[in-house]
Amino acid sequence: MTTLTDQAPRGGRSPALRALAFALPAVAALALLAFVSLLVGVSDVSVTTLLRLFSHNDDDLATQVLVASRVPRTLALLLAGSAMAVAGLLMQMLARNHYVEPTTMGTAESAGMGMLIGILWWPDMPVFGKMGLAAVFALAGTALFLAVLSRIRLRSALIVPLVGLVLSGVIESATTFIAYRFDLMQAARSWMTADFSAIVQGRYEMLWLSLGITALAMLAADRFTVAGMGQDFATNLGLNYKRLVAQGVLVVAVVTASVIVTVGIIPFVGLIVPNLVRLVVGDNVRKSVLWVAWAGALMALACDLIGRVVIAPYEIPIGTVMGVLGSAMFLALLLSRRKRMRG
Repeated sequence: MTTLTDQAPRGGRSPALRALAFALPAVAALALLAFVSLLVGVSDVSVTTLLRLFSHNDDDLATQVLVASRVPRTLALLLAGSAMAVAGLLMQMLARNHYVEPTTMGTAESAGMGMLIGILWWPDMPVFGKMGLAAVFALAGTALFLAVLSRIRLRSALIVPLVGLVLSGVIESATTFIAYRFDLMQAARSWMTADFSAIVQGRYEMLWLSLGITALAMLAADRFTVAGMGQDFATNLGLNYKRLVAQGVLVVAVVTASVIVTVGIIPFVGLIVPNLVRLVVGDNVRKSVLWVAWAGALMALACDLIGRVVIAPYEIPIGTVMGVLGSAMFLALLLSRRKRMRG
């Protein structure tokens, strides 16, 4: 696939200058949305309030809202969006299919079941314990998906996500049944739809863990690119394919668990973002992973802002906004792929 970075230099500009020409507007767009995210909300926070932070004057209500709520919420959006997008990219490379992500292959639903089991049997478990239990269930759910997938001989582009959606539906139904039987439906709903309105200082810091794990995945981008070319190709290059797959699945499981424990399930980010970036940058994980992280953060910020302004002063959860926009973008991607195949 011809990509922007593979094209011949134009107008005498070096690859570094061309990369800088794309990076500067991208960083500016992300900074602009993050800045707007700090200002939008029920409480009145202005640019003057932002400037007060540098004067260490945190006595007034607006400054306290900014420090305790708006800054943590914006950071959580950046961390969760980028982490879920990179997790989706890794899962697509490991499954060798462009239409899978943690929410369409049972990973997120398995993590939700782990959360429910933790609340049911160990209600006083600390947050890190819940995240660990959710990560174990997410790991088991992902391994189950890959095991089922390995037994399917006809692995067309649409069969793989269909298998994942069926598995996700079964796990979610079992979770809902258990929650209904033990009168925990309200608790289960709290993480089935992502919502950043409850994010305040002290309730989002776990997402920094997902940032660290995502950074490690970026360092191993070349190896995951090779793993995406198949077991025979990776083995011929001297790599341990099964170990790479296990590492990738572990990264996806921990990232998904940390996001779900903090804000709930965010659909479509890991599906839409890698596919959009792939259309421009190509399939090389090393070249695309930073763009995927950037686009995931940008999409999370944009969808959260839409949810905050559409029915202000009330809010629509980001999971609902992402579900509506993501499904429309997913259909557009499928139709454009069909058009390209015909062309």
